[in-house]
Amino acid sequence: MITKRKNIIINGKHQRPILTDVFYDNKKQEQPVVIFCHGYKGFKDWGAWDLVANAFAEAGFFFIKFNFSHNGGTIQHPIDFPDLEAFGHNNYIIELDDLESVMDWATASDSEYKPFITPNNITLIGHSRAGGITTIKTSEDSRVTKLITWASVSDYENRFPIGAAFQTWKNDGIFYVQNGRTKQQMPHYFQFYTSFAENKERLTISKAANKIEVPHLIIHGTEDSTVNVKEAESLHSWNPKSELFLVKGADHVFGAKHPWNEKHLSLDLAIIVKKSTEFAIL
Repeated sequence: MITKRKNIIINGKHQRPILTDVFYDNKKQEQPVVIFCHGYKGFKDWGAWDLVANAFAEAGFFFIKFNFSHNGGTIQHPIDFPDLEAFGHNNYIIELDDLESVMDWATASDSEYKPFITPNNITLIGHSRAGGITTIKTSEDSRVTKLITWASVSDYENRFPIGAAFQTWKNDGIFYVQNGRTKQQMPHYFQFYTSFAENKERLTISKAANKIEVPHLIIHGTEDSTVNVKEAESLHSWNPKSELFLVKGADHVFGAKHPWNEKHLSLDLAIIVKKSTEFAIL
């Protein structure tokens, strides 16, 4: 029977909670672990992610998904972005630290979930921006045994403003991006850039991908208008041992949306979940 626990509070390194969900079969011991990381302007309860979690649990995995500590959600309101100040102070280093905190929590010797997990069998899944986070973490942490990236970015530096827009950001200390769905003006403080610049060597995705020695599955939709499929091809070229799996006609979220009121996965999500579970179980 699948057990679902929502909004578990994990204490991270950055003075904000990491809200976490787990889905697992309470009749099975020593299940391989899958940790899913949401992307930019994302959250663990977005769209069909609960259905994805349930599908992985039914396939025999202990599935973990979480909100990055500075994604803009709160304990009281984990969906959407009631805390834009926290969102503005987010950066890639915080997200890497958050993922490490979740991994530490999952593999702790005193965890109440210890009987249900295999701590030396951890697959990371990163969607969109988090594809870079999981790629970097996989290159650094020997606990990761497999990596799966969904619609992943391949370069963080080229996503910053350039030219006059960059200078205005530097002078003002802040710039805003509109959320197309909620219409919120979402802030980015200039520390987002300076944190990257100070850690550029670590945060260059191509260098991380080149170091990966564990199995890596790269999944991308051919009609992704948010992250071009060429970025998947770049990731594959940097890690030739990886497997590139393209979903013909799929968009950035593989046919899902928020809210998702259906009882089943979208066709494209069902395809990539099946492919991912088969890859992770090998």
